Amino acid sequence: MINRLVENIKKTGAPIVVGLDPMLNYIPKQVQENAFEEFGETLEGAAEAVWQFNKEIVDKTCDLIPAVKPQIAMYEQFGLPGLAAFKKTADYCQEKGLVVIGDIKRGDIGSTSAAYAAGHIGKVQVGSKSYIPFGEDFITVNPYLGSDGINPFLKVCKEEKKGMFILVKTSNPSSGEFQDRLIDGRPLYELVGEKVAAWGEEAMGESYSYVGAVVGATYPEMGKTLRKIMPKAYILVPGYGAQGGKGKDLVHFFNEDGLGAIVNSSRGIIAAYKQEKYAKFGPEHFGDAARAAVEDMVSDIKGALETR
Repeated sequence: MINRLVENIKKTGAPIVVGLDPMLNYIPKQVQENAFEEFGETLEGAAEAVWQFNKEIVDKTCDLIPAVKPQIAMYEQFGLPGLAAFKKTADYCQEKGLVVIGDIKRGDIGSTSAAYAAGHIGKVQVGSKSYIPFGEDFITVNPYLGSDGINPFLKVCKEEKKGMFILVKTSNPSSGEFQDRLIDGRPLYELVGEKVAAWGEEAMGESYSYVGAVVGATYPEMGKTLRKIMPKAYILVPGYGAQGGKGKDLVHFFNEDGLGAIVNSSRGIIAAYKQEKYAKFGPEHFGDAARAAVEDMVSDIKGALETR
């Protein structure tokens, strides 16, 4: 699947991923009202609003982007109907030719990790039959429990040729409370990066590994160091736009060929119509606002890479 992600990035010329993280307050009133008219102000109604919102965003941007990243918590909050909307969204995006990165941030050990992996990027056996429960192409994984937590995911990645992005240095302000702590004189995130590189050697695609890393856009100098530590790991870069990251901050996450990283923007794209810059579209054309935000993001990152 890493080969497919790279192909999609080359084809679109857009090393970006749209985070499908819909809160109800991101969803325009008319979309909510239509869903509530059919299902009432219920969990089913909320899930339908999420699905209709996602569908419009995807329809208006799918020709410009290589991938999407739905954050499962935004769906889980609406219970079983929300999880159904998550699955429906993932399936629809794949039908449109997009790579789906399930942002699930799971991390446990043994049979629990194996079950998470089977449920999201693998298959589950039911009697004589096997099923693909959620079927994302990549997932995000928390490495805090060490190799015991990663190996079950790695096994499924190799079997199914799927991928994972391991949290290495996250974009949130308090990430340094743990991730920057010195171990034998080196920050913990560097040691995690070295493990990502080692795990990745066991599961290589054509140019990059099935095992990637999450490194926040808000820490460009750390990204520069980690790019060297993990030369074959694709880096998923959150923190662009709403969290402060800009194209000029991201150049060190990429290799010289312009590959090696994919940058996420969530509310900066899906809720673009709420921004002054895109207010002319109005909530009734929120999909067109999202498309314009994607075009601006691609231009920003391309410009930065061309002038580095």
